[in-house]
This record gives sequence, C-alpha cells and structure tokens, in this order.
Amino acid sequence: MRNDIKGIRGGHLPFIFVLVLLQSVICTKGSAQNRVLGADLSLLPAYEAAGTAYYPHEGGNAISDVLSYVKTEAGMNAVRVRLFVGPDGSDPSVCQDLNYVKQLGKRIKDAGLKFLLDFHYSDTWADPSNQSIPKSWYNLEEIDDLDKLNDGTVWELVNKYTTACLKELVEYGASPDYVQIGNEISYGMLWRKEYDKVYPKLMQNERDWQWERLAKFLDAGARAVRSETPNAKIIIHTERVAEPDATVNFYTYLNNLNVDYDIIGLSYYPFYHGDLAQLKTTLDDLQKAFPKREVHIVETAYVYSNYPSDAVYDLQATWPATAAGQQTYVENLVSELWQHQNVTGLYWWFAEENGGGSKTKKVLNSWLNRGLWNNTTHRAQPALYKLKDFLTEPATSIMLPKQKQSQKKTGDVFDLSGRKVNKVSRGFYVGGGVSFIIR
Repeated sequence: MRNDIKGIRGGHLPFIFVLVLLQSVICTKGSAQNRVLGADLSLLPAYEAAGTAYYPHEGGNAISDVLSYVKTEAGMNAVRVRLFVGPDGSDPSVCQDLNYVKQLGKRIKDAGLKFLLDFHYSDTWADPSNQSIPKSWYNLEEIDDLDKLNDGTVWELVNKYTTACLKELVEYGASPDYVQIGNEISYGMLWRKEYDKVYPKLMQNERDWQWERLAKFLDAGARAVRSETPNAKIIIHTERVAEPDATVNFYTYLNNLNVDYDIIGLSYYPFYHGDLAQLKTTLDDLQKAFPKREVHIVETAYVYSNYPSDAVYDLQATWPATAAGQQTYVENLVSELWQHQNVTGLYWWFAEENGGGSKTKKVLNSWLNRGLWNNTTHRAQPALYKLKDFLTEPATSIMLPKQKQSQKKTGDVFDLSGRKVNKVSRGFYVGGGVSFIIR
C-alpha cells in the first residue's frame, strides 16, 4: 500500500477503523445474497402438456426448459407451487394434487432452485372469500351439517395431511425449502360457517376463540413442517396490504398466541391494494411492529393489457396496461422494496400464463394478462428480465464523516491498494479528501 494513502492521520488504528466501518455499513442493509426471487409456476406442466411454446422476448427458437430459463435469464432462484387436497377437475387451473406437485417439485429442485410449497388445505382456491374444508376430511352421511364437524378432528387432519405430503415430497426428492401453511388466510381458514372467520381489523376480545381456532390449525401444520422438513422456513400468508392496521393486527394475534412461523407472506396487487405508497406504509408498520421478522411478497403481478374490470384502484396513469407499463411497475416495485430491510423475498404470481387458441381452454378458462409471457405472441415480456434487479442492491455512494487525509484533495480517486482508478464501480475508494463506498 502506498504511504501517501496509508490511513487517516492520528495513529495506526484509525485506518483499520475505516475498514471496519466500511464493512459494517455494507452489512447493515439486507444482504442481496439472502434474497429470494421467484415466480409461481404452478400451471407450467399443464401448459407444457398442452403443447404451448415459450419464446424469449426477441423470438427465435422456443425455450427448451422454462425452469432453467428463468434461472439463467431472469435471475430467479425459487419457484412457488400450490397444492390442493382433492381437485375435482371442474377448473382446469386447479389441477395441482400431490402427484402433480411431487413431479414439478423434483424438477424445481433438480434445476437448482428453491421450492416454496403453498398448502391451500382445500379442494379448490383458498383465498379471502373461500376457505372450504376438503370434502375427503368429513363424511356427509355421518355429518348432516358442517357445523357439527369437530374442530379437533380438523386440526388433527391438518397435521396428518401435512405430514403425509411432506414425507412423500422428501422421499421423491422434492423437499420444499419454504412452506406456506394456508393461502391468503387473512380471515382464517377451514371455515364451517361464517362465524369461523377472524377479523383482524377489529382486534376485539369477543372473537378470541376464532383466533385460537386458527392458531391450532397453524400449529398443527407447523409441527408437521418442523418434523418432516426441519430446514424449511414457514410462511404465513395474508393479503391485507390495503389495510396496514389489519395486517399488523393479524400477526400480532399470531404472536400473542405463540404461533410458530418464520416469515410474513403478503399478496400485493396494485389494482386491488393501492399504489406503492400504500405498500410502503404497510411494510414500514410491519418493520416497526416485528423488527426481527422477514417479509416476502409471495404474490404480485401487473397486467400488460386489459386492465381488470374489478379493480379497486385505477393506476393506469402510473402504469399503463401495456408491456412497457408492466415493466415500469417492476422497476418501481423493486426500487421500493430495496428501501425495506425486512423484505427478503419476491414472487411473481402466474408468471407462466401463455394462452393460445384452442390450447387455452385446456389450461385456463380465460386470460388474465398478468403473466410474464404474452398470451398471443408467446414471447417473454420485458418485465421478466427486470425482476433480477431485486437481487442486486442499487449502487449508491456513502460518504464517511470528514477526516483529515494524507492524500491530497485532487480530482483523482484511488482504490484501497493505492492504485489510481479512472472509472469507479462497486467498492471502497479514497478521493477528494474523503473515503467512500460505491454499492
């Protein structure tokens, strides 16, 4: 090291202190290495079976392996897959039974990707409006009214079912790295009647038994995960981003009831939940309430055409329903998420959507136009390639407190080995009388 930039005057230790300080600044923000970027690709095998072709954005030859493509070209390191108990075939998009998920899960793991398993605990979609108990979990000939179904029986079934599924997945070589116990359970899960629901916005004692009921279901699932896949992280998934108080209340209830889980999972769709300012408020409130808890956006998407007719918020002035608008949404979302140290995961929902003539009906009843491939051209959307920015922290320069430097205050910049540099990238530098970092 050259003597003229040996360190800050005043002794031998200050320069070491500078290095330690520089390193500590880098470590204070969420590390990009620990971040998870993925997509829900639950229908990919169904599209493949229907003969649907996937192409790069520029066209040319069809993509031979979509999983490898999203890993190498979109930077993804994880894939999310939903699991239904007993899909009856009435909805072509609800086909993910255990055998289907085992095969897709093994492909995911063989591709070197992390696997997020999303238990719906239902025969069909589980979401804020529907959390129906699987039909195989009760006998209607013996129980003439679901109200008579004993909750103890149900949470025992949650544990047995979760345990059995995880055992098979592990044995098949498809052990999940993350497990969602329930899907969008903002109002609870496994409802018998309306009064089984929880209402996080209320935070009132008279509904405590409903919360205790939910906590026992979650505990039953968590015990299975800890037993069969002890290295997997548990995600509890809600979708009340539009109501920060309800979101915080929900996880406060879970904490008060000692529910075992690792990660807060959120759905965020701008047309249903509001703009990025709304998301920011909710993420800030979660960070304040649960400073040690990671947050994953386990579902997000934006349209590239046909803005949703049921949208609660019209954000087309910010993000037009075009390919360019979808790309801008990704760029803006990623930029916002980098402002929140607690957010360490991001998944695009239904990224594999890729309709086409008669093939569409074999896979999906109608187009949503939120995927990362175009339904008409079958080419990848520009937004696909921008998601990888979530794994790369934006470059910013951080100035250390002013110190007297032995290096002259000129326009020259030097690295920490004393070499003059003409172009700076990421790293530690000395120049202009100060030390600084480019990240």
